[in-house]
Amino acid sequence: MIVNNARKEINTYKDLIVWQRSMDLVVEIYRLTECFPRSEIYGLTSQMRRCAVSIPSNIAEGRRRGTRKDYRHFLIIAYGSGAELETQIEITKRLSFGEKSDFVKVENLLNEIMRMLNKMLSTLKS
Repeated sequence: MIVNNARKEINTYKDLIVWQRSMDLVVEIYRLTECFPRSEIYGLTSQMRRCAVSIPSNIAEGRRRGTRKDYRHFLIIAYGSGAELETQIEITKRLSFGEKSDFVKVENLLNEIMRMLNKMLSTLKS
């Protein structure tokens, strides 16, 4: 698994870089959506926040389940939430909810997380 230090033992899901980065993503999504129009509070704002929260939540739940099959299942859900969030980010950009520069950090972080999840899923598949 991907951890901060290659020699460090994974004692908990909190040791996983993918979980740590996804927690950072949650914070960034909350910051980004604070600037959205008030009319989107029950629309894109809520949906994007739920998707972002879903990623580290499913990583944690899957890790705690104890079986490889369950872990992989919850990583697939986290990966799906990431794909939803990618789409919602694109929608918000097309609707001009924020400056282009507002999205750079979020998109870079999400891309990094998606790559890590993809690698973990392919490792757990074999």
